[in-house]
Amino acid sequence: MTDYKGFSGSYNIDDIQFLLRLRVLADTPVEQKEQLIQSGQLHYSEMLTLEKPPSPEHMQLFRQALQAGKQRLALEVQQLAQAIREHRPQQPVVLVSFVRAGVPLGVLLVRTLRAMGVDACHYGVSIIRDRGIDASALTWIEARHTFEHLVFLDGWVGKGAIFTQLTASLAQRYPQREIPFVSLSDPTGRSWLAASGDDWLIPFGILGSTISGLVSRSIWPSDAGWHQCMFYQHLTEHDVSKEFIASIEAEYAQLPPISPLAWTSEVRHNLAGQAEVALQQVITDYAIKNLNLLKPGIAEATRAVMRRLPDAILVQSSQDPNLRLLSYLAKQRGIALNVVGDRIAPYRAVTIIKRTI
Repeated sequence: MTDYKGFSGSYNIDDIQFLLRLRVLADTPVEQKEQLIQSGQLHYSEMLTLEKPPSPEHMQLFRQALQAGKQRLALEVQQLAQAIREHRPQQPVVLVSFVRAGVPLGVLLVRTLRAMGVDACHYGVSIIRDRGIDASALTWIEARHTFEHLVFLDGWVGKGAIFTQLTASLAQRYPQREIPFVSLSDPTGRSWLAASGDDWLIPFGILGSTISGLVSRSIWPSDAGWHQCMFYQHLTEHDVSKEFIASIEAEYAQLPPISPLAWTSEVRHNLAGQAEVALQQVITDYAIKNLNLLKPGIAEATRAVMRRLPDAILVQSSQDPNLRLLSYLAKQRGIALNVVGDRIAPYRAVTIIKRTI
């Protein structure tokens, strides 16, 4: 695919090139998908449940979250861009965001870096738990850029499964190298750079394709080519991908002077310890044997309620305004929130997927 011109979803072509092949996949209902995943008959990346338009209530809560969080997000994007510029002085800076959670962050960062005078480009690639990063897409990038230019992006870190997968996938390609993995929020302290370790209501964490260029979750291919995705054009009228980017960029002029990131080794170490204690507490209390059923953090907990079969939803506080959408979705599905206080700190919410076998 040396002549590849780029697929950008509903974004502008300068914002991102998705290194994915388009395909159409049959709809798998949630209940059937859960059975197939947990029985081991199919991997989660081999199925999709067709995404439906978000309800008016969902969109209202998203807009509330955007209003509450847009200044923080704008500030943290600027901080991350400054830190990336300092840590990656070689140009161009090559942002490799993971489809889909890293994509909105990547679009914001590539625009911000260019505004700072940095030569930057942005690719969206697939990474799949238990199967790895898209090796074919990465080879395509490597034919054009060296490791010293790469920065891998994800929107947030839950329990660290994708970071662990990334490290394993790149161990042979880049031995003895620290992986430049960047996220907006990392309660586990694993990231090379992160804006914070706070588990907060990241606005783009509570929608799916309609804030990620109308691109589906990535699909594992049956051949050795690039991973695949669906382009959800049936959701075009609900798409807020560009609107979201514009709303964050509009905040930049209002920001105070940007301070450096406070992402030190001490901060990372403390977060790692707290997250480990919290996750072990949940594992013990709920007799969890399959860690894939554990979805910590507001974004992961919320998406699990949207896309999976939740068994329990744990929250620090039922009055937390960051959990309004999670509370709404839980109520829609008839699931009570279990208030457990700081037993799950630094996470504000954890969803446990229901065992079906």
